[in-house]
Parts: sequence; C-alpha cells; structure tokens
Amino acid sequence: MLFVEQELAMLRQLIGQVQELLDLYDTPPLPPPYLLRHPPPTVLQPPPHLGNDRWCLLNLEDNPSEDDCYNLVMRAGKFKMLELGKGPPSKRARKDRTREKLPETSNPTETMESEIWKKFPEDLYETVIARLPVATFFRFRSVCQKWNSLLTSNSFSVECSQVTRTQPWFYTRTHENVNTGVMYDPVSRKWYHPTAPAVPTKMIILPVASAGGLICFLDIGHKSFYVCNPLTQSFRELQARSVKVWSRVVVGMSVNHKSGSGAYRIMWVRSDGEYEVYDSKTNTWMCPGGMPACIKLPLSLNFRSQPVTVDGCMYFLRSDPDGIVSYDMETGIWKQFTVPDPVQLSDHTLAECGGRIMLVGLVSKNAATCVCIWELQKMSLLWKEVDRMPNVWCLEFYGKPIKMSCLGNRGLLMLSLRSKMMNRLVTYDVLRKEWFKVPNCVFPRSRKRQWIACGTAFHPCLTAKA
Repeated sequence: MLFVEQELAMLRQLIGQVQELLDLYDTPPLPPPYLLRHPPPTVLQPPPHLGNDRWCLLNLEDNPSEDDCYNLVMRAGKFKMLELGKGPPSKRARKDRTREKLPETSNPTETMESEIWKKFPEDLYETVIARLPVATFFRFRSVCQKWNSLLTSNSFSVECSQVTRTQPWFYTRTHENVNTGVMYDPVSRKWYHPTAPAVPTKMIILPVASAGGLICFLDIGHKSFYVCNPLTQSFRELQARSVKVWSRVVVGMSVNHKSGSGAYRIMWVRSDGEYEVYDSKTNTWMCPGGMPACIKLPLSLNFRSQPVTVDGCMYFLRSDPDGIVSYDMETGIWKQFTVPDPVQLSDHTLAECGGRIMLVGLVSKNAATCVCIWELQKMSLLWKEVDRMPNVWCLEFYGKPIKMSCLGNRGLLMLSLRSKMMNRLVTYDVLRKEWFKVPNCVFPRSRKRQWIACGTAFHPCLTAKA
C-alpha cells in the first residue's frame, strides 16, 4: 500500500512538471490524472549545448499500434525549427506563395531598360510607331505633342507607306445609329466606336466603296458623294455630278498605288448604261462616253454586290444574262462576260483575293440553307465551288428564311446573316479558308446588341488623305 502511494505521489509530481512546461509555451492544460488511460510520455529536456533559444516541436500521432521509433523515422520530414514564443506558421494567400516562386524583378532591371531606351535613336521612333497596331497608335498619341503631330509628318507618311497591313478593318452602320459608324478589327476581335461621325453632315450617308484607307459615302438621295478617312476624320465632299437624274447606282473605288500620290478614282454606273468617273487629281467628274454596242442594255446590275478591282479593271455583277461586265480605268474599255450562276443561288456578291474573282452566296434546298464560296475559272468562265460554311453553323439556319449581305469583299469577307429574330456576323478568310464568328456589336455602357445595316472593308491607313 505504501508503495502504491509513493508511485501516485511521483506521478502527481511528474504531471505538475509537465503542466509547468506546457504553461510556459501557452498550451492547453492536460486532462486530470483520473482521465489518463496511458502513462504520460516522458518529457525530454533539451541538451545543454543547444541552450534554451530553440525548440523542436514533434508532430507525432498517438497510435499505440505502431512502434514509437517507427513513427519518429517516418515523420521526420515534418519537423521544423521554430522561434521561441512563435506559434506554427499560418496559411498564406495563394498570391503570396506564387510571388515567391516567380523570378525576382528588381529595380536594377527596370533601371537598365530605362537606360537602354534613353539611348534609342530619335530617327527610329517613326519607323517603330508606323509598325504598331492602329489602335495602339491612337493610344500613344497622348504621350506627347510630337507623337500627336505624326499624322501630319511627311516622313511618317513615307514610313507608313512601307508597311503592308494584310488584314482589313470593317466600317459598318447599325439600324440604331445611322449617323455614327462602328469599326471592327478582326485581329484583336474588337469593335471600336468613334465619338464623332466620319463626315460632319446632317444627311444620312451610307458607305458604298473603299480604297487606299479611304471610304466613299453616298447619301440616301443619291445626290452627294463624300470621301473620308474614318481613323483621322479627314474628309471631302465631292463636286456635284453633271447628271441630274438621281437613281440607284453601283459605286466602285480604286487607287493607283504605282503613282505614290494617293490619288483615287470613283465610278458610278446605272442600269441604263450611264456612268461617270471622278478623279481626285482634277477634282472633277468625267463622262467618257456611252457603252459600246456589245454590252447588252439594260445591265440589270446587282445593287447588293460591290464591284471588285483587279489590275486596274473594275468588275460589276449583272443578271439577264448572268455574268460580269468590266471597265478598264486606264483605257476606258468595256467588256462583257457571260457566266451562268450556280443553281438555287440567292443574295450573291462578288469578292476578290490575290487577283482571283470569287463569288459568295446562299444556296437553299428544301429547308436547308448554306453559305458557299466559288472561284471563277478564267478558261471555262464557270464558277467552281471551293468552300462552304461548316455544317454545324448551317444547322442554326435550318427552316428559317435567311438574308445575307457581304460587308467586305477583298481577302477577308464579313457576312451578315439575318432572319426575323437573328443577326449573325461571320468572317471568312479566302486565302486560308477559315471561318470565324464575330462578337456581338454592343455600344459602350449598353447591353443591347446592335444590328448591322450595311458596311464595307477598308485597309486602315493613318496618313491617307481625302
């Protein structure tokens, strides 16, 4: 009995020592002795040579089925030395952990880059800026007055003329806003909304043709023509036409790139064979004469199709008979080609890519409708189908009456497909044979989708002047 009392006294003394040790490190107290089912672990004192400035916390699970030595070896990787008076490390935010893994970007690197750009030659600024994306240039104009004045610099114009921009932009008008147009950049896949109209006039004008970074507008009364650069707001109202009969016309535009002067010509044609040509050099309209007898009149022009220009010749789409008429802008010679239309064709328009004359239109059979692309075979004067819209996209139009208009007909086409409750915009790269869906056109601070009414493609040019 005395021996048992001595063991209990020693046990209480040992528990007291452990409690004092735990109180020193602010740990919760141990349960009372009568709740302990197993003898408490032996307290290991730190070796004398380590001192009391550090302590090793062991994270061992209490599992009586495993040997203590086995636990110590398998869990040795969990040990960590902690400073006295500090608890276990808290969980850090993910961005803090990621920041430690990233390579350090110190101030010396930024200073080095700054030193490099300080020594950048002044004469190379225009060379670099001329090769920036168009949208980026307009953001950079606010850097300084010198960069803002680049649009009027002759040397900058020369640099821009040496840059070939393969992808055109699209200038469109919407049903909700016919006075201020919207522009689409297919590279960044973004819509841009100018704050001011391209042409300062109260009349409703529509884009009908483009060339050399300029767009030709015609008012809805078919009376006045305007030419404008939509990027720089440079515009000109053309001289009044000599013909006083205002009727529907097809308009084409071309630029003589070989001259390097930026001069352009605009041509309008009526179904009765009347036509005129405007020359920007002389700022006058010219009526070269009537059409030759080999051209069958009336022309029955396709007013939904914009003409295309290949090697100085302008091509117009006609019907009755189906085919094409061409006009050489240099020699003034008219030609006519009879080309049968593909069967079950509707809403077709001419296109051009690399000197090839293309045709794009809708083909309908029963309740199915599909967009098809053809190429004109010069030897046989027949249309050969070269591509069509993916079938998955065509299923969206199944059983619906679809109307199509082509907003750009050179290299990259923008097609507007409309039904009673749908307006889809797609682009087609003729060279790569790739189809892309165009994001919806939504005005800033508005969620309402805008319906595209008409438009044309133009190659953005910062220095083109009307």
